[in-house]
Amino acid sequence: MTAPTATSAVPVPTASTTSARPSGADFRLLLPAVSAWVVTAALLRLEPGSEAPVLAVAGTAALAAVLLLRRPGALRRRRAAATLAAVLLTGAAAAIATPLHTADLHRGPLPELARAAEHAEPQSPTAAVEVELTITGDPKTHTSRGGTSGGQPFLTVDAVADRVVLLQDGRTTRTHTPVTVMARGAESASWQRLLPSERLAAEADVRPAEEGHDTESAALLVVHGPPRQLAPPSLPQRIAGRLREGLRTAADGLPADARGLLPGLVVGDTSRLPDDLEDAFRATDLVHLVAVSGANLAIVLGALLGAPGQAGTAERRGLAAVLGLSLRTGALLGTGLTLAFVTVCRPEPSVLRAAGTGLVGMLALATGRPRQAVPALAGAVLVLVLLDPFLAHSFGFLLSVLATAGLLVLGPHWAEALRARRWPHHLAGALAATAAAQALCAPVTVVLSGHISLVGIPCNLLAELAVAPATLLGFGVLALQPLLPGVARLLAEPAGVPAGWLALVARRGAELPGGQLTWPGGWFGTATVALAVLAACWAAPLLLPRPVEPGRPAPSRRWVRVLVTGALLAALLAVLLRPPPLARIATGWPPPGWRLAMCDVGQGDMLALAAGEPDSAVVIDTGPDPNAADRCLRDLGITTVPLLLLTHFHADHVEGVPGVLRGRRVGAVEGTTLDDPPGEAARVTRWAAEAGVPLLRARRGERRSAGAELAWDVVWPVPGSSAEAPGANNASVALLVSLTGGLRMALLGDLEPPAQSALSGRLGRVDVLKVAHHGSAHQDWGLTSALRPRLALISCGEGNPYGHPSPKTVDHLRGLGATVLRTDRVGDIAVTGDSPATLGVSVHPQPAHAGQKPRTHGAKERAASARPGENPGTPRAPPV
Repeated sequence: MTAPTATSAVPVPTASTTSARPSGADFRLLLPAVSAWVVTAALLRLEPGSEAPVLAVAGTAALAAVLLLRRPGALRRRRAAATLAAVLLTGAAAAIATPLHTADLHRGPLPELARAAEHAEPQSPTAAVEVELTITGDPKTHTSRGGTSGGQPFLTVDAVADRVVLLQDGRTTRTHTPVTVMARGAESASWQRLLPSERLAAEADVRPAEEGHDTESAALLVVHGPPRQLAPPSLPQRIAGRLREGLRTAADGLPADARGLLPGLVVGDTSRLPDDLEDAFRATDLVHLVAVSGANLAIVLGALLGAPGQAGTAERRGLAAVLGLSLRTGALLGTGLTLAFVTVCRPEPSVLRAAGTGLVGMLALATGRPRQAVPALAGAVLVLVLLDPFLAHSFGFLLSVLATAGLLVLGPHWAEALRARRWPHHLAGALAATAAAQALCAPVTVVLSGHISLVGIPCNLLAELAVAPATLLGFGVLALQPLLPGVARLLAEPAGVPAGWLALVARRGAELPGGQLTWPGGWFGTATVALAVLAACWAAPLLLPRPVEPGRPAPSRRWVRVLVTGALLAALLAVLLRPPPLARIATGWPPPGWRLAMCDVGQGDMLALAAGEPDSAVVIDTGPDPNAADRCLRDLGITTVPLLLLTHFHADHVEGVPGVLRGRRVGAVEGTTLDDPPGEAARVTRWAAEAGVPLLRARRGERRSAGAELAWDVVWPVPGSSAEAPGANNASVALLVSLTGGLRMALLGDLEPPAQSALSGRLGRVDVLKVAHHGSAHQDWGLTSALRPRLALISCGEGNPYGHPSPKTVDHLRGLGATVLRTDRVGDIAVTGDSPATLGVSVHPQPAHAGQKPRTHGAKERAASARPGENPGTPRAPPV
């Protein structure tokens, strides 16, 4: 998740906006809210049996608070005592509420079975149960990446288990356990149309909840077969479901981007949002637009009650003022609209934050009390954390609160500072709001994404032009579809225009080569980003001085500031555009004279062969992730791909195809003769057709060249080889690459021993070997000994669940005198030189090898593929 910026957390009508002059804010509720949040976050992972000492500490804190309130003293001392008492009381309340809310995570048979499954042997059967469930969220469809059958759909939905029957012994238990339900493959279709509050029964295997992520779930239930409905969803949920479905139906006639984006903008429904568009939104810090929050509610309530600063005044506008409704009636309607908003848009963390702040504002409006935004935000946070302690661990909730706080506290002051420097009124307000939200959110988003978006602020400013019209028109479509579907479809057409603009901004921003700045993660990354933000805040007034008043001489350093500002802008432009010659000078990558590059794409394969021109390369396989594939080719400066060769159709070799096709000229796509797995082969065919690129088939004896120095022969597969060497791996296209200087390289795809043995004695010695199948233990040592490479390259993912590469394989290669390099240890690898005498190698570490978390497969993805029942610089590598 990325930072909700200016348009994501615009405060509801309780808040002063950036167009108002900054005034003193009331921070008295801030410390109590922070106290409750910190205590709750600390206690969420409380182990069972630790409740008694926690409750004792909470009681002591509450007693100390009462004594502080009864203590006499001067006014200032009493105020300090009251603040401390409030902190103690809210901390005590959190200490009591959190164990009560988390008790169900540890009670009943499902948590016990999940813990047993977590510590069981890998091949041990899992416990099977029959459960009665109450659905608590919308089904979410995912696509697994990596492995052999990535690209396979699976579905998850949050639920509460009300009744559990152990199939082994028939024991039945009534319970109230929060769980995550998973349906895989074809079974997921029957689970897609479920609605919150619906009750159903199903049989399932019990697996551990996803480590480190799913703190709200006690277990992962992998279901078998379709659900059996026990009770329909409630009336409000049925109405909300029809409205959401109606919005999707009305948007069917729009272009693909607008069709998937409009429901996300209005109600947070991203089920049809293209994956590459979602990636673009994340890269440009626009993903908050499809995470419904304060912006949506502010727009809707603004239409009802008018501008925030005028909602309780005689100058108020909006529909309520037009109809002559009183403040209390308007507040009542606003409350109902807020509750309906939560029901339709679902109680996601950012929605709850916006609704809580809005309801506090409605209460102030109805009672005629002064409306202050910071107390409303703090009060909403306090109440929400006590009612739903799991929000204390939600990054979405944290980002929503930080973005709103930035708008309320920093935004007005920054806007006034810009206007004092003669910036246009509205531009100053929009820029200040966006920058303020980004400044507070950046230290958190870097933990999640491992990068800083350098295009986030300009992209958000451009997006702000379209957010309000898209949202208002989208809500109009939502309301009209049940009554006048024809009119709703007509209204969807103009609604698609601003939605298409948002998609265009995201895609163009994401295409900038230097749009994302890689940054370390963890506490170090957070601290360094925070220091960078503080340094930028200190430097901004120096680079943007106040204008000179008439009749007064200009400061002597004015032109120095102008020159420094211009230099900084030029540097930023160079970083964003990253022209390849400049990038090579700055990073040393790729090294001069590179001939082959092995890309670090995680658990998968991707190679690039330099094809003569500096921006041209033949690409072999694409890995499992389009973003990783795109990143590798960007780093190499590749914009033209004469041929994209896919050795075979396993997901860890082909799922990155869209990343290679993204913004590049591709001459042709060539694949193996065996369409296995058929689903992945069909996806490749569709991607090639959509890009207008021909799809060819590779056969043994084929010889091709690119440029004056590069040529290769296809040495496998041969016709009829599937009988002796069956399977998709043995259908891999294997290449013998030769350079004019005499350098020879063997690229073996994922060939296994049957196919490898057929090649033994036919290839001769090589200088470089791309080790087959990520260095697995399944190798034909006769072929390896005959090839006798000087450099062996292994592509594999850090922390992969397959144990690649095998230590046995690595030791055998080293025993043959080969230098062994692995992408999970060194990152990208480049082979230089065109003859055996000039052979060299350079490596290019990626963030995961510079202190970030390892890239591993999540528990949900492992379960989805399991069978039922079971830094900058270019360090030199060691000499070759």
